[in-house]
Formats: sequence, structure tokens, C-alpha cells
Amino acid sequence: MESNRQKKIAGVLQADLADVLQGAVRDGGLQGVLISVSKVAVTTDLSIAKVYLSIFPVNKTAELLAGIKANKAAIKHEIAQRTKHQLRRMPELLFFVDDSLEYIDTIEKSLKGEENPIKDTDLLDDRKKI
Repeated sequence: MESNRQKKIAGVLQADLADVLQGAVRDGGLQGVLISVSKVAVTTDLSIAKVYLSIFPVNKTAELLAGIKANKAAIKHEIAQRTKHQLRRMPELLFFVDDSLEYIDTIEKSLKGEENPIKDTDLLDDRKKI
């Protein structure tokens, strides 16, 4: 179970990361791209923060995640500057794709009969983590 401290740090990181990443998308001139931070989970020793990102459109996910990971040091520095009065030590940031909305959409289409996994076995691929 998460402590109140973990929840507070996760909330602060989530808000600041969303702001920094959306600013980077704007500054990068990427039109029609939306990045949201769906969840941040901080370890009990506060040394690691797992950041789950939801990226739209989905076909840009791999490219944007690679860019975010390549600029992880700059992102961490920016967040450290923003949170210097709230955090003594900045946790290591690990970025993951949150594909739960895409997964839910697939299930809803299947339930509505729009996509039938029995007729189209390609729909049954294992969920991929990027």
C-alpha cells in the first residue's frame, strides 16, 4: 500500500511531468499529438518513479517514447528544478506506455460485435509493452 508521502510525491511529479511533456510537444511543433501522464508510481524508498504515458495518436507512440527516453536527463533536470522546494532527492524516472485505453477500446468493439476475434485471429495478439 502506498504511503501518503508516496502519493503526494507521485501527484507532484504527475502534474509537473504533464506540463513539461506537453510543453515539449508544443515547442517541437508536433500538431495533433497529445501526451498525458496517466499514472506515476513511486517506490517505497522514493528512489524510482514509474511514469505511465498515454500517447495519441497511437501510431506515434514508439517514436515519442524513444524521444522521451533519449531526453530523460533533461526532463529529470527540469522536474528537479520545479520540485526543488518539495523534494530533497529527485527519483529516477522510468517511462512506460499505458495502453489500457486502447485495450478497453478493443474489448468494447469486440463486445459490440464490431471486431470478432474468432473470425480475425490477428485481434488475439498478446498485449505489447513498449
